[in-house]
Amino acid sequence: MIDLRSDTVTTPTDAMRKVIAEAEVGDDVYHDDPGVLALEEHVAGLLGKDAAMYVPTGTMSNQVALRVHTDPGDVVIAAQGAHINGHELGAPAVLSGIRINELPAPRGTFTPDQLRSAIPVPPPSMPSSLFEPSTLVAAENTHNEAGGTVWPLQLLTEVAATAHELGLAAHLDGARLWNASVATGVAERDLAAGFDTVSVCFSKGLGAPMGSALVGRADLIDRARRFKQMFGGGFRQAGLMAAGACYAVEHHRDRLAEDHAAAARLAGGLAEIKGAGIDPDDVDTNIVFFEADDAYRVCDELEARGVLMLPLAANRIRAVTHLGIEMADIDATLKAVSEVL
Repeated sequence: MIDLRSDTVTTPTDAMRKVIAEAEVGDDVYHDDPGVLALEEHVAGLLGKDAAMYVPTGTMSNQVALRVHTDPGDVVIAAQGAHINGHELGAPAVLSGIRINELPAPRGTFTPDQLRSAIPVPPPSMPSSLFEPSTLVAAENTHNEAGGTVWPLQLLTEVAATAHELGLAAHLDGARLWNASVATGVAERDLAAGFDTVSVCFSKGLGAPMGSALVGRADLIDRARRFKQMFGGGFRQAGLMAAGACYAVEHHRDRLAEDHAAAARLAGGLAEIKGAGIDPDDVDTNIVFFEADDAYRVCDELEARGVLMLPLAANRIRAVTHLGIEMADIDATLKAVSEVL
């Protein structure tokens, strides 16, 4: 089966399994698991931050960050289609009591001017206490729902700087920051530089079995550890999974370029198939969206031909390349799509 539903379907390589099996472990709840400590130190260094905290999932890393930066009743500003708002099951409202204000962002990015305009300015006759306080800006790089799009470095830096100028904190949902770095040639630490906290995922394109990290200033990560435990993120001998994550970070980052090339080939081929609506120039990394009539039928018929894709709306389909996909799989996928459409 050619599984293009997500890059989360990746499985550990033999070399990664060996590292996991041989990992030395402790107890992460007591903060003495050597594998977790090594991973946290390594990732903090890569992103140019003081400290990092290993957590089970990307949703947890994002939601802990929101809780660290906000109080109940606060507003977080993000791009339309933000993962923290649309794909984390209402967690901002449930766990932090906050509201997400989404800005129009067809490519998953917004401008400093949009950010400034999103902050209400009370008229002189009204007290500021009558307005919800906006306290955090959250950017997503790459942006999943926009199609794996990448923020230009200058724009990303300017948005973070504007947030601080306005008195807001800045969080970067970098679940696929590794892809953004490879696509742009910009180091992860430079993409993360303007942000107070950054979340990164190990179980997507990097291919680790599980886990994400929240990275940032030491005082923020110290505060985050309380919420990690509160939200159920304390997992004991986590060094087993941390070893896989560390291996993935060290060995699988550069190869993400192969996934991007496969996605570009898929997008280019789809553009030549009648009934598949796509502009190949919209594909920045490893996520491909295309339009097709009756997406659910199309995906059912593709599955019957050995190809799995994800229908996200009545006429919108997602395909994601990853380390389990080879160019021959892309060619087979294009053949299957041409038979179905």
